[in-house]
Parts: sequence; C-alpha cells; structure tokens
Amino acid sequence: MVALTKSTGKIQTWVAGIMTLGLAATVGTALAFEYVGGFIPCKLCLEQRTPYYIAIPLLAMGWVSSCLNLSSMLTRVLILLGALLMTYGLVLAVFHTGVELKYWQGPADCSSAMRITQNAGNLLDELNAVRPPSCDSAPGHFLGLSFAGWNIVASLLFAAIGYVGAFAKGERA
Repeated sequence: MVALTKSTGKIQTWVAGIMTLGLAATVGTALAFEYVGGFIPCKLCLEQRTPYYIAIPLLAMGWVSSCLNLSSMLTRVLILLGALLMTYGLVLAVFHTGVELKYWQGPADCSSAMRITQNAGNLLDELNAVRPPSCDSAPGHFLGLSFAGWNIVASLLFAAIGYVGAFAKGERA
C-alpha cells in the first residue's frame, strides 16, 4: 500500500475531479427531485446529504491541490477524507433503507404518527404546516430501488473510487 506521503499523479487529479463533480451531480439530483419534482425529503434523507455537503468542498480543494502540484500529502488526505465521508454516507443509506424495508425502527421523530394538538387555537396553524414524510416509507422507486437504495450504490461507488485514489501510485507522466 502506498503511504499518504508518496507523490501524487494523474490518478489523484482524475479521482478528485470525478468525485467532486460526481458528488455535486448526485446531491444536485436529490435537490432537483425536491425543488423541481416536489418530493419532500424525510429527516433521514436530509441527513444523508450531509456527507456530500462536506465532501464536495474538500474534494474540490484536493482537485486544485493535485492540479497545481501542491502537497501530495494534502491531496491524498483530502481524497481519503472524501472516501471516509462517503463510507459514512453508505452507513446512513443502509440504515435508511433498512428502515424503509421495516428491518429496524427509524428515529422516533421521523414517524408517520400524527401529532395531536393540545390547543385548539393552534389547529389551523398545524394543519397548514408542511410535515415531512415518514422515514419508513419511500416516496418512490426507480428500477426497483428507493432514493436511499440508490444512495447506497452511489456512496459505495464514490467511497471505492476515493480509497483507490488516496492510496494508488501517483507518478506524473
């Protein structure tokens, strides 16, 4: 295995670029489904976006670092951080998919149970409030997978690419 202090090369540049653009496209697609398609995300859906929001700027810095031949260790560490964040995203996606498939319970504050108001004066306000959907029901499926299921695929792919890029040899050609 190559140490993080070894020199970097084209593979690190390509990996950082592919991951930056790929993660942006993935989370951009989720945002498009929300704002254009009208899909309201549940609490777990929103939590699954966090690793993307953190990884995109880190990987963009890694891409710039690699393109400018800055510190090899900095480039590799940034790519590795992106891979670790996608591994965390994978765990979140597997958990959410398990909740959707009823393998285990989701968070208590993400259920489909209706809240009962204590004050009749607040009834109209509560009826007008937009409530996110329950975490245990997928709003839709594409090719047999829910959004959380597709996030498993994306997170696994990006984590694997990131680990390869962080530890691959990096001779400049």
